[in-house]
Amino acid sequence: MFQVRIHGRGGQGVVTGAEMLSIAGFLGGQHAQAFPSFGSERTGAPVVAYCRMDDQEIRLREPVMEPDAIIIQDPTLLNQVDVFSGLKKGGYILINTTRTFQELGLGEFVKDFQPEHLLTVGATELSMKYVGRPVPNMPLLGAFAAATGLITLDAVQAAIGQKFKGAVAQGNKDAARDAYEIAKQHALKTETHHA
Repeated sequence: MFQVRIHGRGGQGVVTGAEMLSIAGFLGGQHAQAFPSFGSERTGAPVVAYCRMDDQEIRLREPVMEPDAIIIQDPTLLNQVDVFSGLKKGGYILINTTRTFQELGLGEFVKDFQPEHLLTVGATELSMKYVGRPVPNMPLLGAFAAATGLITLDAVQAAIGQKFKGAVAQGNKDAARDAYEIAKQHALKTETHHA
């Protein structure tokens, strides 16, 4: 079972992001489950949502305490919430920022992680460019697909097509595709550094 925890703020599409991730997993032939951690849904308040994917039926219903991957939609949470709580060694960290892990002050924390499991993508910029709103969830799903290989970009695009219509759907698909390409480039760079 692969478990994902998504951290963000109210209004950033955190819960939708988890739902879309589970739809993409389902479209890819996996069992998938997504659910929010209900608390204050105020705009700007910290929000957490979860997604699980597996080859077999998922019976667990509790929050994800030991995620295999963490998606951080708002880097300001790094100083406010223990976003890395329970993260498995060898896990994936995807942060919505154009800054590096070093620049975020996380260099020491991530030094034992596999470099190809650490990714930053300017997802807010991509969503502004393509959708006109600062909602980083869909570009982050594109980047997640590239980083983990658990879901395909096609599945992400198909999930977007089920959820959104018209120009919003196309904009989100384009943003996800760009983030996917950025993540693929990152993977190539880390491979070259370690070759």
